[in-house]
Amino acid sequence: MNIKLDNSFYLEHFLDCQALTKTAINQVFSLAANLKANKINPAGWLNGKIIASCFFEPSTRTRLSFESAIYRLGGQVIGFSDGQNTSSKKGETITDAIKVISTYAHAIILRQPESGGVKKASLYSSVPVINAGDGQNQHPTQTLIDIFTINETQNQIDGCYIGIVGDLKYSRTIHSLIEALTLFNVRLAFVCPNNLQLPAELCALLNQHNIPFSYHNRVEDIIDQIDILYMTRLQTERFHADDASNQPPVEVLTPEVLGHAKANLKILHPLPRQAELPSAIDNTPCAYYFQQAANGLFVRQALLALILTPPEILAQSVNVSKGHV
Repeated sequence: MNIKLDNSFYLEHFLDCQALTKTAINQVFSLAANLKANKINPAGWLNGKIIASCFFEPSTRTRLSFESAIYRLGGQVIGFSDGQNTSSKKGETITDAIKVISTYAHAIILRQPESGGVKKASLYSSVPVINAGDGQNQHPTQTLIDIFTINETQNQIDGCYIGIVGDLKYSRTIHSLIEALTLFNVRLAFVCPNNLQLPAELCALLNQHNIPFSYHNRVEDIIDQIDILYMTRLQTERFHADDASNQPPVEVLTPEVLGHAKANLKILHPLPRQAELPSAIDNTPCAYYFQQAANGLFVRQALLALILTPPEILAQSVNVSKGHV
């Protein structure tokens, strides 16, 4: 098929959700949906491409789904899964490392413990950099997966009432999700301890975009109204001293609470989970977090293809005019 794709992603960095548009999101989602439905064969889209997978923080789903996506697209992977095994232990700066690594690869997938660290590193890269999570700042590819999954389960995003539970202060998945949701007509309900509320700048962003939101004490207060329940763990590794000394109680979801849920409710979680989402929930019809994680492969395949495969090559393979959100 001869499909004209815009080149908004092609050979560009993907660092945060601030520059996302509905058109860009639709492009990723259309390609991901076709990949998931096995309507196209993506093998060869990254032929001859070497991708550096550089994780200075631990990762399971993000790293492995990216690497699987690269191999399925015909590319090759170099890199590391632990910054302790790199020259950073010898005092090498991230900027020096990126200057060198970008001469070895056609793109870099980078996870950094420092908020804003990926954007800073991208300034020294001669190839596209994809943010795989930076401190408590952003996790934009997870956000694409989250919104893709919301659309998949509800057949829309506009009009959804979304409950977000857990650590709103330090969760980068929540921060980037909030930014992306400002593109849609949604309502938000937050359930979190008082000392882990959403940062003021993100509340201001929601107000700027006229996104209604409210705070609640318990999931029970909203469970019979919401369409999506997005849960997160406490980000204790990012706690400051005062947070650690005043660690809040964990909001634990139970099957009894779900007895009051709407029929269409789906539970999402970026994983890994802790006590907030017990395994007793896994067999309920609301549970959708493992499918959400599986969607990571298709969304990241789509993003890699859009960044590294010439639009005219993709246009020969898939009709991306369908599947708009």
